[in-house]
Amino acid sequence: MSLSSEGHATGIGLYTKDQRERRDATKWTVVQGILAPVQFAVFLVSLVFVLRYLMTGDGYAIATMSVVLKTLVLYSIMITGAIWEKTVFGQYLLAPAFFWEDVVSFVVIALHTLYLLLLFSGLANSFSLMILALLAYFVYVINAAQFLWKLRLARREQPMETHHA
Repeated sequence: MSLSSEGHATGIGLYTKDQRERRDATKWTVVQGILAPVQFAVFLVSLVFVLRYLMTGDGYAIATMSVVLKTLVLYSIMITGAIWEKTVFGQYLLAPAFFWEDVVSFVVIALHTLYLLLLFSGLANSFSLMILALLAYFVYVINAAQFLWKLRLARREQPMETHHA
């Protein structure tokens, strides 16, 4: 079976009929639909606090709390996303349709986790931690764009498959 540039099997689209039915029937699709914009909102607020600290030197505590909160929301969306992927595709992570999104998610998780480890161990200064947070946020934005692209592909695919039913 060959893979398209979008990372899914050629000829079947992003979802097979059975996968789409499982996607539409599971509560985890709703959970992901709620957590994704919540995480993005937390990200935007945190980004403001992090940038404020880096530009002025003020607000380190609130910037730190916001990055920790962003990381906790990220963990929750990753865990529930793995459950969603298992429900829809039969495997917890790295399903062909979302392989590259999951790979980049691992980088995002690793950077956020490194932030927490350095924060709680005291091995990095406040400036270094905030730069690391910005790097994690940059990769998060790339990952969010990947998922938005897949959502767009799924929506474009929907009407086409409805005509084949």
